[in-house]
Formats: sequence, structure tokens, C-alpha cells
Amino acid sequence: MDNTYDIVIIGGGLIGTSLAVALRDLPYRVAVVDAYPFGAEKQPAYDDRALALSYSSSQIFRGMGVWEQVLTGLTPINTIHISDKGHFGATRLHAEQEKVPALGYLVESRVLGAHLHEAMAASSPDYITPAKVVAVDADDKGVELQLEGGDNIPKTLSCKLLVAADGANSTIRQLMGVEASRHDYEQSAVIANVTPEKTHQNIAYERFTTKGPIALLPMTKNRCSLVWTFPKEDVARGMALDDGAFLQELQEAFGYRLGRFLKVGKRTGFPLALVKSQSILAQNTVFIGNAAQSLHPVAGQGLNLGLRDVAQLVELLTKKEHTLGSVDQLNTYQDARQADREAVMHYTNTLISVFCNDSFLLGHARASGLMLFDRIAPLRRLLSRQGMGARFSHTRLARGLPPL
Repeated sequence: MDNTYDIVIIGGGLIGTSLAVALRDLPYRVAVVDAYPFGAEKQPAYDDRALALSYSSSQIFRGMGVWEQVLTGLTPINTIHISDKGHFGATRLHAEQEKVPALGYLVESRVLGAHLHEAMAASSPDYITPAKVVAVDADDKGVELQLEGGDNIPKTLSCKLLVAADGANSTIRQLMGVEASRHDYEQSAVIANVTPEKTHQNIAYERFTTKGPIALLPMTKNRCSLVWTFPKEDVARGMALDDGAFLQELQEAFGYRLGRFLKVGKRTGFPLALVKSQSILAQNTVFIGNAAQSLHPVAGQGLNLGLRDVAQLVELLTKKEHTLGSVDQLNTYQDARQADREAVMHYTNTLISVFCNDSFLLGHARASGLMLFDRIAPLRRLLSRQGMGARFSHTRLARGLPPL
């Protein structure tokens, strides 16, 4: 077996798999290395975790040629309703105002992952799993990786470009000595699927409270994906409530726009922090997705930002003016991604600092701001474009075009 590649992708999650699919028509030999085979941990049907895809992400999948497959199981978001508990005023964003078929889409992680793995298999990169990277040796000629795994796993791989898509606790980042900063929000998120009495009508709700935001996003079978942010000290109590008490507290915090909440699935809690790689580059190496930045889920931006990482990297890899993995090539990528990354991180942090605050004066300012955004079209459009990922959608993939 020839263990020499042009590009090796570490991580077979949604971002790593998307990159492998997007590279299928480019003249590179590609390998994907993953610690766990796809489907190793299947989730129960009702409790499948849901993900928000922005309109820009739908265009990226369209450009990759997999949108028709991905459409299966999607729920379009036609309206976004943003409100602040205890204050008048709300902002409503509508797909028809933006002249798009949907502002975004909800998809179950299991469903999206299955479609992407099917497309990846058809594009035929070498899929090396289960395998763990235990050592990395990089110089200006390329990268050599030492692997541990089963009997059929190669002990070494070499490549010209290494792409780390292995998550917020990136092994590659640690092995290459790249530091990451961590900002603890002192919050935890509880995720579950809930069924409301009324039909959700493809409306996504973002409800801010002094304790933390509540997101209810439309899913199939009239379910809603719930992301409820608690102060860290309260999350254990919220997880320990029985279903009836949990739904009652959710009812009191959210209100009755969807009628009564009838059912809640399995709850999962996890702490929230901003993890930011101090550099998205190392020798012949680039970090993408959560390996580059892991965000608070308040605006549903993490996966979408990672897909724009993919789109930008693929755009660069279609160009012939740079040697694969060279300093010039990777610096060009870093410069192209800086504005988008910084804008999304600033946007997310601003939402948390402004809306998760019980200041009386700030509460009235928030209410006034929501009314202004609702009534002034340019402000509303700015907010819509941020959520849709349209501000930095300049690549061919993000415009729905194939990379070549």
C-alpha cells in the first residue's frame, strides 16, 4: 500500500467528511483518518441531535453536488422570531424578504452524516479507521504521521498538506504545539427534542432570558430542537427534573407561542466555552472547523463557519500559483478567513454579553433594539445576512457553484 498522499484529513466528522467530498473532482490523492468508524454510536430516533444549516451552507452543499441528497430529512426555517423575556419588542426575519427559499434548515446530525459518508465513499478517498495519530513530524517538504490502530491500519502516512478537522480538543493541535485559548462562559447547554401542542410552521425561535437564551428550532414530525442555556450552577438541577417539571419550567421561560409543550426526549448537557486556536496554521498544516474555533451555540454558527472554512480551502486548492502545503498557500488561506472568523466570534460574544444580563436599563435598551431591527429594513437585512452566512460567501462553493 502506498502511504504517500497529497492531502490527509484528520477527523471524519461533518467538517472533515465535507472537505473530502468537496475535493473529489480535484487532482489530489486524499486520505481521511478517523478514530471512530461512522455509526459507532447511533442515537435513538426521537433524540437525534439537530443542527442548523445556514442558507450559505446549503449553497456550499449545492456546489459540492450533494444538496439533493442532503435535502432528505431537512426542515426549512422560513421565519426567525427573536424576543427578550420580560420586555416588549421582537425582531422577525423572513425568507421572502431576503428572496431566498429558506433562511436556513434543520437537519439531524445522524442523517447529514450518513449522506456525507455515502458521498465520501463514492468519491473514493482512502478512509483509515479506527486510527489514532500519536506523533507528527513536519518540515517544509511535508508531514509524516505515526498511527495506532487495528491490524489493517498503516503505521505511518506522509502528505504535503495536513488538514486537522479533529474538533475542539484537536490532537493534531496538541502534537504540533499550537496553543488554544479558552473563554469559559460559566454556562451549560441542555439539548433535547420537544413536541409542542401547536404546529411550528417552520419558525425558529430565539428567546433571551436573564439566565440564558432558549432556542427552539423546527424539525420533522412537528418536533422542535431545544437548546436551553443555563448558568453552570443550575444545569445539574435542570437535568435532574422529571419530564413534567422540566417542561413546566420551559413553558414559564418561553411562553405559549407554540401552545403547551407535550413531550421531551432525552436531555444532554454540556459546558459552554469559546475555544480558539492561537493559529490556524502550522508547518504544512491547517486547522479547520472546531479545531480552529469552537463557539457558543447561541446563534448556531459553529458548523456553518466550519463549512465556510472548507469552501475557502477548496477554493485555494483549485489555484495553481502555490505549491501544495507551502507557507504562501497557507498564509493566503489564513488571510482569507480572518474577517469571517473574527466577525462571527464577536457577534456570538456580543449576543451573550448583551442579552444574558439582568440590568434594568440594558433590558429596555435591548427591547428598543429589537423593535428597531424589526422595523428598519437595512438593519433587519444586516441581521439576516449574518445569520444566513451571506456576508462572507464569496467562494464558488458558497455561491452554489462547483469548485472547478
